[in-house]
Amino acid sequence: MSRKLPQIYLARHGETAWALTGQHTGRTDIPLTDRGERNARSLAGRLRGLTFAAVFASPLQRARRTCELAGFGSVARTAPDLMEWDYGVYEGLTTDDVRKERPDWTLMRDGCPGGETIEEVNARAGRVVDGLRALTGDVLLFSHGHFLRFLACRWLDLPPADARCFLLSTASLSILGYEHGPDEPAVRLWNDDRHVEL
Repeated sequence: MSRKLPQIYLARHGETAWALTGQHTGRTDIPLTDRGERNARSLAGRLRGLTFAAVFASPLQRARRTCELAGFGSVARTAPDLMEWDYGVYEGLTTDDVRKERPDWTLMRDGCPGGETIEEVNARAGRVVDGLRALTGDVLLFSHGHFLRFLACRWLDLPPADARCFLLSTASLSILGYEHGPDEPAVRLWNDDRHVEL
């Protein structure tokens, strides 16, 4: 019998006020809304009975709190590389705000002045993937929407611009894994939010 291939569970943090308004929330450390807290608790039910070799969370409070409410706060290790994109001067702005000055702007193509470049975010995602592939057993990550999209691209060896194709809802659950072996990375589940209160 062949050994079970590890799976990487990705939990996006619960809802925040800025997630509701569509504002780019990179390093601004804002809390979950009440509904965000309830949806983070609902992740506990989705993850009940699963065993993880390691659990990691972004140091930002929205991810850490989601991790705690999902029942993994006591075992999670903080991983700065799981932080959201640093949006620089676009922090707190919506896409419509940015497009008033730059009508053809898209985040995944053009990045953010004064913040991290696309290459820098992609390099962070690469470090995380390298670390994950060195571990044995299933792993659970609590992180952020745009960063997890880059992580999926690195897992699948896709160009960073393809991150635009991997939408993620707040408090959603996704799973990265393999098809037949470690040389065939795959998406096993993406953006599952059946447990989320609308």
